[in-house]
Amino acid sequence: MKRTHLLHAFVACAVLVAGYLVYRALSQYSWQDIQASIAAIPRTNMALALAFAACSYLCLTLFDFLALRYVGKPLSYPRAALASFTGLSIGHNVGVAALSSGAVRYRFYARWGLNAEEIAKLIVFCGVTVGLGLITLAGLCLLLLPGTAGKVAGFGTVASIALGLGCLAVSAGYLVLAAFVRGELKVRGWRFALPKPQLAALQVCVGTINFAFVAACLHQLLGGAAGYMETTAAYVVGNLTALVSHVPGGIGVLEAAIAFLLGSSASIGALIAFRVVYFFIPLPLGLVLLLASEALLGSKDEAGLRDSPS
Repeated sequence: MKRTHLLHAFVACAVLVAGYLVYRALSQYSWQDIQASIAAIPRTNMALALAFAACSYLCLTLFDFLALRYVGKPLSYPRAALASFTGLSIGHNVGVAALSSGAVRYRFYARWGLNAEEIAKLIVFCGVTVGLGLITLAGLCLLLLPGTAGKVAGFGTVASIALGLGCLAVSAGYLVLAAFVRGELKVRGWRFALPKPQLAALQVCVGTINFAFVAACLHQLLGGAAGYMETTAAYVVGNLTALVSHVPGGIGVLEAAIAFLLGSSASIGALIAFRVVYFFIPLPLGLVLLLASEALLGSKDEAGLRDSPS
């Protein structure tokens, strides 16, 4: 019973922390700013932005679905989607997504038969998928738009092309290792078992498509102020630069991308709208799912504890 109470307390804390952080983020803007920002976006653009955000979260559920196959626990897609969306909708707002969303995922997957080591491997697999997607799409942008992407990263054209090739080489190298290396890789004390080649290829594809959808969401909210490829280049290369420079949580990436795309005409409108569409709208949905699952699955846990022999 003590364990059940502790888990319920964790859920309550997660809800309170998420609510506080959203309040703090929204308090930067007045209600009039938020209303004006949303109202200024054409309905078609807003509808497409919501659709692209939903497609991104759909891709993220596939991260978990693939990861479950990687750890040898192929649960059904609805279960993977529930754990993924609930964890990430909260984790994206709380911050340090690997830990915050990982804690929510642990709550689900532990009930469904995964042990702590398997859940840790699942979270690492999802993190690698994020990294592969970001690196691959950034590499493509650096090659296709070396001028635009290079300016975001602070590089010239030649350096941009070289970095783009380097990014794609990392993704290609991962696929080669997955195809030919058996057993575990050892890197500075860490052990990592590579997935099967088909699974590795799906990681790269789904990870890349996810960031393409996120950039498409931002592009719609910019209202045609910049092309899709320019928006994608600014967003993903900005994220890659933040990752390389160890900026905590990629602080300022979105702001810098919008400022780069719009120049002196940059406003907070697109920034507010993107945060609302991609972060704040999914959050209450995730919280409702978490609370509903606690009510349903938690009662089953307690029933199981009562029925188990002492």
